[in-house]
Amino acid sequence: MFTYKIIPYTLHFQFEAGTSRGILKEKKTWFIQLSHASFPNRFGWGECGLLPGLSPENEETFAADLEELSQFLLPKLEVSIKSWEKLSPRWMEDWKGKWLPSAWFGWETAWLDWVNGGNQLICDALFKSGDWQIPINGLVWMNPTVKMENQAKEKKLEGFNTIKIKIGALNWEEELALLSQLRMDMPHDQTNIRLDANGAWTFEEAIKKLDQLQAFGIESIEQPIAPGQLDSMADLCKKSPIPIALDEELIGKPFDHQKFNLLEKIDPQFIVLKPSLVGGLGQCNQWIKMAEDLGIGWWITSMLESNVGLNAIAQLTAQYRPTMAQGLGTGQIYKNNVSSPLEILSGELLYNPKKVWDFSTLSV
Repeated sequence: MFTYKIIPYTLHFQFEAGTSRGILKEKKTWFIQLSHASFPNRFGWGECGLLPGLSPENEETFAADLEELSQFLLPKLEVSIKSWEKLSPRWMEDWKGKWLPSAWFGWETAWLDWVNGGNQLICDALFKSGDWQIPINGLVWMNPTVKMENQAKEKKLEGFNTIKIKIGALNWEEELALLSQLRMDMPHDQTNIRLDANGAWTFEEAIKKLDQLQAFGIESIEQPIAPGQLDSMADLCKKSPIPIALDEELIGKPFDHQKFNLLEKIDPQFIVLKPSLVGGLGQCNQWIKMAEDLGIGWWITSMLESNVGLNAIAQLTAQYRPTMAQGLGTGQIYKNNVSSPLEILSGELLYNPKKVWDFSTLSV
C-alpha cells in the first residue's frame, strides 16, 4: 500500500525579494514524500508551495487542509498505475473540501515521480537527459528604479533576451523613465521587454498607461487590472495597443467549462500558467489545449517553488518545446534550496545530468 509523509519547510531568500505583495525574506512550503510498501527504496517527491495573498489557500490552515486532501487521495492511488491524469478530474469533482491548487500540484507531482521510478522524472525525459533547454525570461525584482535598471542590464549581460519587469507599484513617471532608459540600452530588435502590472490599475488608468507604454515596443503586459472584472478586461484586450496576458484571472477555475467561459469571454492575447495556482500539470494542459484552440498564446511561470516544484514545472513546459521565453528563472533565489541538477546558462534553464539531487536538507 502507499504511504506518505508531509514535510513542512521554510525557504530562505538569498536577498530581500521585492514583489507586488511586499518584501519577501522567507517562504513556507510543504513537501510530499510518497512511497509504497512493495518498493521500499522508491520515493516520489512533490511540493505544495502556496503564496499568501495570491493563492486561494489559507496558510494558517493549510497543513490541516493538506492532510485532509491527502487522506482523500491516498486510497485512490491504488486504482491503477499511471491513472492520475485520466482520473484526477473525476477525483476533483468528488472532492467536497476546499479548492487547494498547490496541494493538487504537489500530489500529482509526487505520484508522477513515483510512477516513473522515483528519479525525479515527471513527464519529459528529453529535458531530464540534458538534451533540451528552455528559454526563460530574466526577472527584475521590485526595487528603486536605479536598482531595477542595473538588474535589467545584468540580466542582459547574462544572456537573457527577454526581460520581465513588474510595474504599477512605483511612481509612474519614474517607471516610464526606467523603460525609456532600458529601451535606449536594449533596442527592440535585440531584447523583449515583458511587463507585469499585477492588477495595479483601474480600467481608465490602464487605457491611458497602455497608450503611453506603446512607445517602448512592449512584448506583453500581464494583468493590467485586477481579476474579476470580466467585461472591463475583455474591452481592454480589444482596445490595448499592447498584447495582454491573463495571470491572476485564471485562479479558481478547476473545471473545463469555467476555463472555456473565461477565455471565450475575455479573448486575451496570452495566458500565464502557474501550476501551483491552477491545480497542477493536468490543469495546465487543459488550459493550453483550450487556449490554442481559441488562438490564444501562453507561457508557463513558476511561483517561487523550490527546485522540486521547479523541476516538475520545467518538465511540463519542455514537453511543448517552446521557443517563447518562459518564467522559470527562480531556482537560484534560496540559501537552503534542495540541491538539484537544474541550472541557468545564457538565458536558458537546463538539467545537468552530471549532477545529482540531494534531499538531505529535508528532515524526513
